[in-house]
Amino acid sequence: MSRLDDAGVAQALGQTPSWERAGSEIRRTYRFKDFREALAFVNRVGDLAERAGHHPDIDIRYNAVTLALTTHDAGGLSAKDFELARAIDRG
Repeated sequence: MSRLDDAGVAQALGQTPSWERAGSEIRRTYRFKDFREALAFVNRVGDLAERAGHHPDIDIRYNAVTLALTTHDAGGLSAKDFELARAIDRG
């Protein structure tokens, strides 16, 4: 998968609300009622990631889960990152 240029990233971000660019990644933080809900969300993300063959970096801080996506093979952001981000948002 090829890396998106800045214009491609900007366009994809427009279709992926609540995610923000952080250098060569996109990130989003989700907040939950408690740690148990946060873990359940992480497990759902894990299932989506396995099906997509694309795995986010995951940071869990009690009830807050931050996901970061980048395509290492492409050396930055690709369409694959935004596809998984939208799938995660759909649940």
